[in-house]
Amino acid sequence: MHKDDQMTPKQRMTAFRNGQDVDRIPIMPFMGTISSRIAGLNLREMRSGPKTEAESQLAGYRRLGHDCLISDYGLHGIGIAMGSRVNDPEHGVIAIQEYALDDLNKVDQLDQEKVRRRHDSKLARHYAAAEIMLAEAGDECGLNVNLTGPFTAAASIYPTEKLLRALVRDPENVRRLLRFCTDCLKIVCREYLDLGVGFTICDPIASGTMMKKENYQDFVYPYTRELVDDLHGLGASVGYHICGNTAKIVEPMVDTGVDMLSLDNAVDMGMAKEKVGDRICLVGNVDPTGVMMLGDGEAVEEAVKTCFQKTFDSPCGFVLATGCDVPYDAPLENLDYFMAAGRKYGRWPLDQALYA
Repeated sequence: MHKDDQMTPKQRMTAFRNGQDVDRIPIMPFMGTISSRIAGLNLREMRSGPKTEAESQLAGYRRLGHDCLISDYGLHGIGIAMGSRVNDPEHGVIAIQEYALDDLNKVDQLDQEKVRRRHDSKLARHYAAAEIMLAEAGDECGLNVNLTGPFTAAASIYPTEKLLRALVRDPENVRRLLRFCTDCLKIVCREYLDLGVGFTICDPIASGTMMKKENYQDFVYPYTRELVDDLHGLGASVGYHICGNTAKIVEPMVDTGVDMLSLDNAVDMGMAKEKVGDRICLVGNVDPTGVMMLGDGEAVEEAVKTCFQKTFDSPCGFVLATGCDVPYDAPLENLDYFMAAGRKYGRWPLDQALYA
């Protein structure tokens, strides 16, 4: 437990979900890449095995005392299991170099069994890292699996530009691919269940920046809703994040049944509060690039303060977070400023006078 807190993250999250008093509101910066630098590792080293993957997350937790550890199954996990080839940059995130599928008519040739942990070394690594994290810190901090959504999973198998064009030209084969990806994701989630984790669905290719609302309703919502229902049936909590401007789809995003809605900094938190704050806990949304990477301590505090001004009275609650993953090159001190500001403005009971 962090020296500046009075509750462990597990105690805080349990009380928060039950509407009980907490020492402060939860704080969850997106720590997918920058945690490696806290551990003194580059990104290739972090990806090299379960111990380095776990140590990156644990180092971030020891320094910051934020409210969730992460096992990052990643946006390309399904594609890699199916045979998509990726690079392995020393200081960057992986990117697909060659896709597993070159023709949507070949969807039936894909094999779901490849996503199982016994066949997928990448999933086995993430699972082993999760075991290490929970063994060291699981008594006081919960763990979430960052999981791709069905549409972004499809884009890890078949190129994004072709997939988006196929929404009009070949919708039935797109649906076949989405059916396959949804079923694969259900298998992956079950591989983690014995660890008692929660899940966060991340679906950046479903962004309002990239597709129309009607395409979200037709090609994203049904499969996401099915996955959420399946996870709830298994007793797991589910968060939801889509990058970019999702202002036009916040209502159908909530309709998927998720437990928390994470918003990119492109979305106004005040608007989200007015539209859906009475239905779901909102999570967000300090700018990860303009503030966390390029700003100083004053800019970080002002951005955190603004989030509280807009969202402190959201009816179903508010969790402070960054709008997306904190960039690998961001100053580590800005994470400290972020947490300090969160503890200042988020002290319970919330004091509106601080945000005036």
